[in-house]
Order: sequence, then structure tokens, then C-alpha cells
Amino acid sequence: MKTCIALLRGINVGGHHALPMKDLAVMLEELGARQIKTYIQSGNAVFVWSRKDTSRLATDLRAEIKKRRGFDAHVLLLELEGLERVIQQNPFPEAGADSKALHAGFLVAVPVSPELKALESLKSTSERFRLIDSVFYLYAPEGVGRSKLAARAEKLLGVPMTDRNWRTVCMLLKMAQELKRS
Repeated sequence: MKTCIALLRGINVGGHHALPMKDLAVMLEELGARQIKTYIQSGNAVFVWSRKDTSRLATDLRAEIKKRRGFDAHVLLLELEGLERVIQQNPFPEAGADSKALHAGFLVAVPVSPELKALESLKSTSERFRLIDSVFYLYAPEGVGRSKLAARAEKLLGVPMTDRNWRTVCMLLKMAQELKRS
């Protein structure tokens, strides 16, 4: 049994691509997930998975969302150990566990040719970033809403990404660890 985390991109944003979390939980359960818990409306779920292949689950969940809700949602799945590694590799620990200024951009793959110089040229004086494997860490103390770096990161990395603030990342870790212990 694996403890997994699903991160969906672009749902329930500005009244578009509505997907209630109870519907997400039903879809996951119908696909074989168990002990499903969701967190906030932006598409986060932790659950237990008994099968070997999680990549098939991501594909199947994406297809179910398209079939039932009529839009294509990017689905990224992590196992508990992967999320623990994301937190351990945090290059900006001074931001604190409760920070909304620190973000983790979860990439669907490791970028082959990321345009790091272009990213560097976009950052404000207070912003810092690091790309570690398939995670783009962004410290934006003035907020990501105004950040040119945040707005262009996915394009310049060349890989689809879904972003979570550090508070959410830490909460998902806590939920997944509790699920594993139960």
C-alpha cells in the first residue's frame, strides 16, 4: 500500500473548471483509491493506493474529469516519499513552514533545457528561486500575484507545472503522514 498525493492544476479558479472536492474523492474511489482526504478547493487529495502503477491512475483520473466535467485537468501524482523529499530539499528554510511567500512548483518532468538566465532576469530584488529536479522553488515575499518570475516560470522551464504555497505543501505532508500511520 502506498500513500499518495494528487495535485490537480487549474481547477476551481475564478469560477472556471469547477470540480467539487467531494466529486474528486468519488472519482478517486471509483478508480481504486482508498481513505481519501481532500484539502482546500484547489485540487489536493491524499489517499492510499494498493496498485503498483500510479502513472496509470493519473491518466485515468484525467480522463474521468474530462468525461464527467467536460474539461482537461492536469493531474500530478506523488508518493509520500516524494513529498518528503520536496520538503527536505527546500533551499529556503528561513521562509518557515507556514509561509505563503514560499512556493513549490511541481513539474511533470525534469526540464531538459530550462531558461534559467531568462528566469534570473525576471526576478525582483526580493525574489529567489531554485530548480531542483522536478520542483521549482520560488521565494516571493511580495507575493506571486505581482511576480513576473512566477507568471513566466512554467513557459521558461518548458514543462507543465502546478504550484502550491508552502503552507499547503506542509499540510499535505501532514495529512499523508497521518494517513500512513492509520
